[in-house]
Amino acid sequence: MSPEELTQRLSGVQAKRGYLLPHHGLLAITSPTMMQAYDNLYTALALDHKTLSVRDRELVWLAILVACDEALATHHIARFYEGGGTDAEFKAVLRLTASLKGATAYSFVQNHWMPHLPSMDIVAAYRDAVEHAGQPLSRRDIWLCACSVHAALGHFDWLHHALMAAYDSQVDEMDLAEALTLMMFPGSVPYFVEAARVWMEAIRTGHVNASPAFATWANMQGQGGFDEASAKPKG
Repeated sequence: MSPEELTQRLSGVQAKRGYLLPHHGLLAITSPTMMQAYDNLYTALALDHKTLSVRDRELVWLAILVACDEALATHHIARFYEGGGTDAEFKAVLRLTASLKGATAYSFVQNHWMPHLPSMDIVAAYRDAVEHAGQPLSRRDIWLCACSVHAALGHFDWLHHALMAAYDSQVDEMDLAEALTLMMFPGSVPYFVEAARVWMEAIRTGHVNASPAFATWANMQGQGGFDEASAKPKG
């Protein structure tokens, strides 16, 4: 690839996003096909309009990025404010994320101290703390952020409870699905796969009352990956 070709290829990325990062050039040099596929995925994930408004999407992005200690993506701060976000909401999502990162404290109490706390409902305590930390955000916003942050951090037990709270708060499933997809890059694709499994199991076990489309997805057979597909039949 000539310097002129590389410059032209990267100028298109810069024009779309408004910035470049080091990996853009490296991908463009080593694998233009991968660079294009990556750019298409990022565009669909972070730029294309789906169901969330710009403000709502960027609110979730901020929660995920703070949770993952991701300092690079400062453009999401600008997009949040451009989408109508406020200083009060930024402070709220910061408090909320700090609370969500500390969910392992509830796990500790649940795993070690519950025999000494017979009247304690640890899940109710978690839900109360999360909703208090997220004020004055709506319950919808709080649980969209909570599900995405728990997925990004691998807090899958608490993701299960956050999903139940999201359904109790009548969060739209398509909004919830979009919010969860945002954690794929900063949180990891394997964590996204596991988050989808947790959601699927919550539907299968009746812990959440899913719509027909989501119930159909959850109850489809053959979603256990290679291990399931390659298992030898018994007998």
